[in-house]
Amino acid sequence: MRWWLVVASLWLLLGLTIADAQTGHWNQDSGTRMQKRKRDGQGRRQARGGRLRPMKIRLIPGPSIPVEPKENHGNTLFLNSYKNVQEQHSTYNLIPVPNDTDEDVTLLTQTEIQRILWREEEEHREEEERLRKKDEARKKKRKQRKEQEEIQRKIVEERRREEEEALKLQLKKEEEEWRKQEERRREEEERRIEEEEDRRKREKAEREAREKERELEEERRKQEEILREELLALMEAEEKHREEEDEQKGWGKQEEERWRWEEDTEREARETQRELEKERRKQEERLREKLLELVEEEEEKYQETLEEEEEVWLRGDVFQMPPKEPEEPEEPERLPTPIPKPPTSIDELEELEELEEIETEVEEAVEVEEEDEEREVLVVDRGSLPPGCEFSDVTVTCDNAKLLYFPPLAIPELKSLSLEGNSISSIPAGAFNGIPNLEWINLKKNKLTSAGIDAKAFKGLKNLRRLYLDGNHLEAVPIDLPSTLQELKINENRLKIINDHSFRGLSTLVILELEGNLLSEGNVAPLAFAPLIQLSYLRMGRNHFRTIPQGLPMSLLELYLENNLIEEISETVFNQTHSLNVISLRHNRLDESRIAPMAWINHRNLESIDLSHNDLYLVPSYLPMSLVHLVLVGNKIERVPGYVFAHMDPGIEYLYLSYNKLDGEGIEPESFFGSYNSMVELCLDHNQLVSVPSGINEMTNLHFLRLNNNNIRSIPEEGICDPNLSGESTLVAVRLENNYIDPKKISPSAFSCVRSSSSVVLKPQKTQ
Repeated sequence: MRWWLVVASLWLLLGLTIADAQTGHWNQDSGTRMQKRKRDGQGRRQARGGRLRPMKIRLIPGPSIPVEPKENHGNTLFLNSYKNVQEQHSTYNLIPVPNDTDEDVTLLTQTEIQRILWREEEEHREEEERLRKKDEARKKKRKQRKEQEEIQRKIVEERRREEEEALKLQLKKEEEEWRKQEERRREEEERRIEEEEDRRKREKAEREAREKERELEEERRKQEEILREELLALMEAEEKHREEEDEQKGWGKQEEERWRWEEDTEREARETQRELEKERRKQEERLREKLLELVEEEEEKYQETLEEEEEVWLRGDVFQMPPKEPEEPEEPERLPTPIPKPPTSIDELEELEELEEIETEVEEAVEVEEEDEEREVLVVDRGSLPPGCEFSDVTVTCDNAKLLYFPPLAIPELKSLSLEGNSISSIPAGAFNGIPNLEWINLKKNKLTSAGIDAKAFKGLKNLRRLYLDGNHLEAVPIDLPSTLQELKINENRLKIINDHSFRGLSTLVILELEGNLLSEGNVAPLAFAPLIQLSYLRMGRNHFRTIPQGLPMSLLELYLENNLIEEISETVFNQTHSLNVISLRHNRLDESRIAPMAWINHRNLESIDLSHNDLYLVPSYLPMSLVHLVLVGNKIERVPGYVFAHMDPGIEYLYLSYNKLDGEGIEPESFFGSYNSMVELCLDHNQLVSVPSGINEMTNLHFLRLNNNNIRSIPEEGICDPNLSGESTLVAVRLENNYIDPKKISPSAFSCVRSSSSVVLKPQKTQ
């Protein structure tokens, strides 16, 4: 066995010697070739195209390490020898390997190898640092996104909380207003009941007085009949007695004259009594007529009060009829009192005394009535407040006081004057001389005309802020109004023209209302609104405009043109009103083809547009970029075009499409694109939809959804709520009643995003 080991060792030594010789030769050739070529200091070679190529590195076996064989027995020596050979071949040198096989290879020194390794390690560290920084930036960006989402969620929550608070405040305010109205109604009802009780008591007292008077009249008549019968019986007895005496003694001249005198006296007394009776009856008839007139007047006043109350409660803008002019009381006819002749008997004397007492009572009643009339005249003619007026602090109220003229007042400290609901037809030049510090004048529902208002009537009012002239007969705006005026209302008149000088000098006017007149684009001058440099609020509804008036003020914030005949919106009409925030064009004749594309798309402040009750067939395109609130109720809309809301920033929040003609094909998948993160309230009720429109489940900020009164037959599991959306749900209420939905076939998760299951209204449903 030993000789085999000796042979193997020699063979190995021979192989290693040959390998060393080849390596040394290759190194010399390589060194010679490398001297002819340029090499950079970092192990990169210059390519033919001028670019640096990375040097390839090859591991070759290092120099042989002598093996000292140890004497051992058997296979142990062979294994150790083989192990030493393997250890010798495990040592390698790094040599560069050229890219091309025909190029020479230059060995790298240990320093160069170390430098290459350090550089690679440095690049590795830089790459790790770059990846670490990129990861940190990604984490920071993710954190910022989460913070922004949290801030947005907080903002949405705060907005929702503010809306709920505003809704609560509004409900509370409406409830308080309702309570106040109920309290006022109760007070008016109590006052009416008290007046009714007073009227009934007065009627009862008058009725009792008439009954007593009738009873006294009957008693007096009975007594007169008895006296007349007794007098006739006495006269007959006396005549019989005289006849008997005449038969016995004969007629004497003196007795005949005395008898004649007595007969004449009796005749005159009877005539006097008859005349007094006639006069008394006339007086009683006059008194009865006056009592009836008073009762009728009270009933008319009571009926007018009831009608006024009914008008106030039924409709606030119903004009009251002008009150009737009071009739002057007729003076009672006074007949000369006859001179009574001396009575001939005690009965006649008593009768005359009774007649005198009745006449005295009648005269006293007439005198009392005349005194009351004189007192009323004095109240009306005195220089202070007219009847029906009330004075409180610095306010005088003469509403519905039946005034025919402007009352002369002398109260310098007066601030507010209300003369609503009278029959005033003119305002003279010096009407306000005694009240120069007025700040508010209410002349609604009178009979004022343009000719009846003097040109200098309002000139002396240096502090006037508000002037109300609604419900009169004005044909033009009063001239020379105070420059301090901030609010002017001329609704429900007969205005036919507004020229360049109508609002001259009103540079501080903020609110102007001209509703319910005869205005149109033809009788409103283009420069009529030029002096109104601070006007913010303009109402011109219920007129005859076919286009929007030209020359609107630059300061205008809100414009209301309801109930006109407007058919188009031109490109230039809103060019100057860049601050406009609200436009109301409801109840006109607009269609989408007559709205110019550039009419308002570039307005950055226009947030609310009301186009309800027009002739629209499509949702208009080119809506303002800043639009938040859009009302399209009561049109003929059949389709919502795709991407119609995509250009809006921050996006539409309130969209009302109720009472239109939307069906299954009217809403496209892209119809609500651009509003998925902004939509708060969506109303699609009273249409012809057969399914839940696509895109609703992607609205992450939706609070209220109305789909009632359609033809919807089923609710898909993901039609309203998207289970893949993360975050807290905002949907508060969903209405789906009056469709064809079977509640039993609805998936339990169909309304998983609704905050409360009680907020989903499904009943009642239509029958098949």
